Amino acid sequence: MRYLRYAFLAALGIVLISVSLANVQPVELKLMPDALAELLGFNLSASLPLFLVVLGGVAAGLVIGFLWEWLREHKHRRDATVKKTEVRKLEREVKKLKKKQNEGKDDVLALLDEAS
Repeated sequence: MRYLRYAFLAALGIVLISVSLANVQPVELKLMPDALAELLGFNLSASLPLFLVVLGGVAAGLVIGFLWEWLREHKHRRDATVKKTEVRKLEREVKKLKKKQNEGKDDVLALLDEAS
């Protein structure tokens, strides 16, 4: 299975490199449309290769998606933490009660009671 994953990643890398080499023409990215830029009096722009724009858009989409999902699942992680804390507390209480119940008993009998 590991080799299949490496083969997939190698094929993906080859495809991305070939797309990048085929799209090196520079494109101009503008912050605002021309009409709005004339009205405000400024417009930031940058000239970048097309493959950087496309791959940057994909990367930005992935980052935004991962961040959105992380924020959305926050309540589930918080609930899991609360429940884990409660389980630990109850386990300590059970252990303390078993110790109190087995006080004064023979060690072998106490071990048998704990196993059941």
